[in-house]
Amino acid sequence: MIWEQLTSPEIDALDRGIPVILPTAAIEQHGAHLPLATDRMIGEYFCQQLNGEIPDNILILPAMSVGCSEHHLDFRGSLTLQHDTFLRQAEDILGSVVHHGFKNLIIFNSHGGNAGIDQVIVEHFGNRHPECRIVLATWWKITGEALYELNETGAGGVGHAGEFETSLMMSIAPELVRHEKIEGKKNHQNFEWATGDLLRGPKASLYKSMKGLTPNGVFGDPQKVSAEKGKQITNIVIDAFKKIVLDLYHS
Repeated sequence: MIWEQLTSPEIDALDRGIPVILPTAAIEQHGAHLPLATDRMIGEYFCQQLNGEIPDNILILPAMSVGCSEHHLDFRGSLTLQHDTFLRQAEDILGSVVHHGFKNLIIFNSHGGNAGIDQVIVEHFGNRHPECRIVLATWWKITGEALYELNETGAGGVGHAGEFETSLMMSIAPELVRHEKIEGKKNHQNFEWATGDLLRGPKASLYKSMKGLTPNGVFGDPQKVSAEKGKQITNIVIDAFKKIVLDLYHS
């Protein structure tokens, strides 16, 4: 179910054990070949697909479209919130949900730059609301090893606007993918221990702006892409996402 499409009496009639999903995303550059809304569109798409499968077991809030993207501001069009602004907005929304009696909360994240503050929200909000269960689920982390089998571009290939995000957008909104603008991997070399991508996180964190990591705003390799791969990624993510939702609802 979609929160904003229901009436107030319909919300009031719902089982308060239904997991409520807050999608967190970003509006930021994704190179020359993907739109600024890529992270938001991917996160909302996964939520929509899951809603199509288990509409009576899920309640989806409006997405927090603008996230923490200060490291992308060297590229035109990127929008950002400060971390404390993001935290307050998320906790105000979740606080409203809890006020209406719902107890199972999931932050569903589709932007790497939100990961740190999302975890802070889970810990801070969770401590203040012990009557609730709050979960952080980032789409590329909840799948375990299943996505590795689809990766054709190796280490550093499935980062920002790379193999996976481009394949997803080819499946979700192919008309928005500028195929003629797709380039090969241009990641800057970094310390071995500070190098990673969506599937292979770095051993230690070293801050660099996106411009410091890649000259064209793409961290990864978007050449081995296809709409079919996007559909396969979606199926893997939805299976993992569904388990989290149903485990919360039925426990």
